[in-house]
Amino acid sequence: MTAEQPATPAVLPQSVGSEEFKAVFRRHPAGVAVITCATPDGPAGFTATSVISVAANPAMLAFSVAAGSTSRRILDSAPSVVVNFLSEDQQDLARRFAARGADRFAGLEHCSLPTGEPVLPGTTAWVRGIVEQRVPVGDSLLITLRAVLAHTEEGTRPLVYLDRAFPRLEG
Repeated sequence: MTAEQPATPAVLPQSVGSEEFKAVFRRHPAGVAVITCATPDGPAGFTATSVISVAANPAMLAFSVAAGSTSRRILDSAPSVVVNFLSEDQQDLARRFAARGADRFAGLEHCSLPTGEPVLPGTTAWVRGIVEQRVPVGDSLLITLRAVLAHTEEGTRPLVYLDRAFPRLEG
């Protein structure tokens, strides 16, 4: 007995539309991080919900940014960054670093690593990563990092982003 092959459509779609694709991912919960780096003009950073673990050995992670964003221009020359994983009570920080045109570090308490990257207090964890690759993907840039330093904070819960809101995890 052989399985019947599904009919192949005469014309395959190029891709799902961007609005439909965004709607799918609005229903997929994501952790929230602030990516920070040192620049000649001072500290810089932005909110990211695209951070992923890529490999454990060697420790690698990645995130993406819109190709035309100011965040991407900052990353073009950054040899390293810190990924600050926000805790559930840091919604204001997530919004602050997502805002456009503002000095995101004005009046903000933070410390800097000896290598210059800002580290935000009160996070669940942070990882300093050396930029390994910058890969253009569609209208975004995928940045891969080799983790060289990490810190976790016990007793904190992560900030989650779902459907344009920050719901609290139960349990």
